[in-house]
Amino acid sequence: MNRQRRRVILVTDGDYVAQKVIERVAGEVGGRCISLSAGNPTPLRGSQMVELIKMAPYDPVMVMFDDNGDFGRGRGEQAIEYVVKHPDIEVIGAIAVASNTRSVRGATVSYSVDNRGRVVEGAVDKDGYADPQLQNRIYGDTVDILNTLHVPNVIGIGDIGKMDGRDSLDNGCPITRKAVQWILERSGEHDTRNREAPSHLGPH
Repeated sequence: MNRQRRRVILVTDGDYVAQKVIERVAGEVGGRCISLSAGNPTPLRGSQMVELIKMAPYDPVMVMFDDNGDFGRGRGEQAIEYVVKHPDIEVIGAIAVASNTRSVRGATVSYSVDNRGRVVEGAVDKDGYADPQLQNRIYGDTVDILNTLHVPNVIGIGDIGKMDGRDSLDNGCPITRKAVQWILERSGEHDTRNREAPSHLGPH
């Protein structure tokens, strides 16, 4: 029997602020957020994440990954690899989050959302400013593996929920929402908002 693959968006940030933003945006677009995937570093193994993804009632399912600055392939990137390669999962895109992490290769992106909510060519820094010197690479502690795994529809962004308050909950998280909408449009996923079920799985 053919099983429908679950459609997933990867988010390479998992701190408390990012968690609250992703939960909110997931609800606004009719998707679901795996709240238990949040943490510094990622608290769950890839296999645990897949099980939670399968429990989500609706797609797209947004999952957070964070290496917390660990050198090399940390827990977040290990979990990303497991999720991306799982036969029951279809990753439709990824939000590559910039940070001040050093000694990383970074991820090549064609587009980013800047701190004014505009989709721009190339990469942005942690504060959401486009910078040609970045040479189309987002530098963050959990993004290196995205290009290796050929994840589709990767879009860069500054620090989720921050960027001098421009992406805060109080401001409606417009920058993160724009990034999610861009992925949904590119992947052909429809906006299925206004469902009554909670938008997150797991305790706050």
